[in-house]
Amino acid sequence: MQVITFTYDKSSNWYKEELEGCPNWTLVLVTYGRCVYWINEKKQVVEKGQWLLIPSKTPFYGRSVPTQIHEKYVVQFTAKEAAELFPLLQLQHYTSRITGKYELIVDRLRLIHQQWQDKQSYYQTLCEALLKEMFVYLHREWDQDTTTTATAQLVEQMKSYIQNHYREHVTKDELAACISRSPNYTAVLFRKVTGQTISEFVHAIRIKTAIYMLRHSALSVTEISEFIGYNDPSYFYRVFRRLTGLVPTDLVSDRETIRK
Repeated sequence: MQVITFTYDKSSNWYKEELEGCPNWTLVLVTYGRCVYWINEKKQVVEKGQWLLIPSKTPFYGRSVPTQIHEKYVVQFTAKEAAELFPLLQLQHYTSRITGKYELIVDRLRLIHQQWQDKQSYYQTLCEALLKEMFVYLHREWDQDTTTTATAQLVEQMKSYIQNHYREHVTKDELAACISRSPNYTAVLFRKVTGQTISEFVHAIRIKTAIYMLRHSALSVTEISEFIGYNDPSYFYRVFRRLTGLVPTDLVSDRETIRK
């Protein structure tokens, strides 16, 4: 599995055409809005949280929905020996699905994007390892394919609760009360559907918020650490580095000028 190109699109007038078919596989994940693909003359609308996998040599073209901004990650790659490992890479037709592991998949794509831009030593190897890891998560979800609508709604309730309380200490008991289930069932269900533990999910949301604030606010690293729920700045540094590969001050140095 070799990454050939990696792009991040944010546009209201995006257009892509591969009428002869791209020689490589194409994986798309929309992170905001929606866009439209025509694959073998079949229309496929791809919305936030949805991934699209197009086999190599498959004719397609795509475009933005007129006047609407959308954002997405697009990686083109060769399958090689990975085709023997992953059934999705053995299909002859395109595949698309909403993922319950959205945050986990986006996290891997962000890391690939960062590596692809920085191009430090061994970046290609790391990008390919992250892509292969991502396909493991996609396949686990694909193989299970048993998440009912009711179950998905329970997980969305838990995600919504965490979004509103991530600055606090969120426990499985609180989430259990939120969906009227037992704490153990709640924790197992959350991990099965999202691919993350409750704690991992909370950390991911906190760090995502921290990245935005480090780049766009006038607060200090310590103030941001406390705001998102880390009373110990050194612990915040450790979590931030583990999840992003950077330290908070790396982003502060690139901070926008804040008008007083």
